[in-house]
Formats: sequence, structure tokens, C-alpha cells
Amino acid sequence: MPKTLILIPSRMSATRLPGKPLLKINNLSIISHVVNKAKNAEIGRVVVCTEDQLILEDVIKNGGEAILTGNHHKSGTDRIFEAYKKLDIEEVDYILNIQGDEPLINKNDIINLNNKMIKTNLNIGTLGAEINDHKMFSNKNIVKVITKEKLNNKNSSLAQSFKRNHVFKKGENVYHHIGIYAYEVKTLEKFINLNQTKNEIENRLEQLRALDNNLKINVILTKSSPIGVDTKEDYLALKKIMEYKS
Repeated sequence: MPKTLILIPSRMSATRLPGKPLLKINNLSIISHVVNKAKNAEIGRVVVCTEDQLILEDVIKNGGEAILTGNHHKSGTDRIFEAYKKLDIEEVDYILNIQGDEPLINKNDIINLNNKMIKTNLNIGTLGAEINDHKMFSNKNIVKVITKEKLNNKNSSLAQSFKRNHVFKKGENVYHHIGIYAYEVKTLEKFINLNQTKNEIENRLEQLRALDNNLKINVILTKSSPIGVDTKEDYLALKKIMEYKS
């Protein structure tokens, strides 16, 4: 059976909302909520990769595992690769990179992505959700992915582009990109050895480095469209939802 490692990059110095990993919802930090979702998926070891001692301490205090990485990384994927090398785990076939700011991510979507990677031998996989609120098409804080084919519950489709700016839905297969990537290990090694591209830097989207270098990214449909935490408004909205549910 192929072996999967889940790595969660996290840092305090986010541009739009500094310190967000340790913001609390129901008395638990956002990063620890994400760790619990990843652990509940039960597909492999879960480790937070961070440059910040405070994040490391919080994760460990709440029953998770974390490792310190350098503060020089230009993307979360570069950070998880350092952690993977430091952990020195034998016989890992796939690495899942889950963004540390999406505490509402559905564990079943994590499981489904991992299963699709294994069953169809994908190199890079990610998730996309249906967009039901038209305001999302013009929201620069929400990343949209455009796929070659329309997604359904059974297929996956190649990503053609990722955008922050306004996207017109008409005539395009446009989905809300969810912050999780699955890599075949050898593809991850290839990716992190590529130079950042102009497209990646200008749009602040590391996945464009893959597309610019002809690495294929397959998109799989999610069952839900979780709110990521990019701004204070996102945090307050998410806090309201999660605390109401509890």
C-alpha cells in the first residue's frame, strides 16, 4: 500500500493577517484545527512545518507534531520539502500539503484526493469546489482554478490556469481552488528545484511555477467549499460559523 505523509506549512508573518495560525476558534488555534482535520483523515503521519517557535509549541501542546524549518522559504511547498528531508522518513510515496488556514476543510475531501492520486497515478493533485456566490468570481482573496473539462464526482481534469483577479464564468470551467496539494514524491523534488517564475511571483501563486514548467496538475471536485482565512473579516466570519455549529 502506498505511503502518504501529510505536511502543513505555517508561519506567523502572513502579509494580510499576521499571526493568524494562532488565532483561536472555540479556544483552539486555527493551525491546531487544521491538524485535527488532517489526523482525522487517517491516511498518514501529520506534521506542521514552521519557522516560528510559537506555532511549534502550540501544535505540540494541542497533541500534534511539528518541526522547525528555515525562514528563507519563498513558498509553502519549499518549506514542506525541507521538513520532509529533515524527517528522513523511509518509503514515502505521496506528500499532501495542506494549507494551515482552512480549518473547515472536509476530511473526506482529503481522503478522496489521496485515493485519486494513488488509483490514477497522478503527479500533482489539488481540489476545486463549485462556486455558488457570484461575488467570489471578483474577490481577489479567493483563488480560482480553470480546468480543461467540467468536474464531476468521478473524474479529475487538468488545471489550465489559476487566478486571483476577476474571472468570467461563461464558457469556462471555473472553480474555487481549495488549499491542498498532493505530490508524488519525485514530482515534488522536481518542483522545488525549479526557479520561481515571473507568473508565480506577480500573482503570488506557487502552483503557477508547475504549470509554467509543464508539470500537470489534476483538479478533483470537493463536496464543500470551505472558507480560508486570509483577512480579519474571513476570521470573524469563520469564527462565527464554527462557534455556532458547536
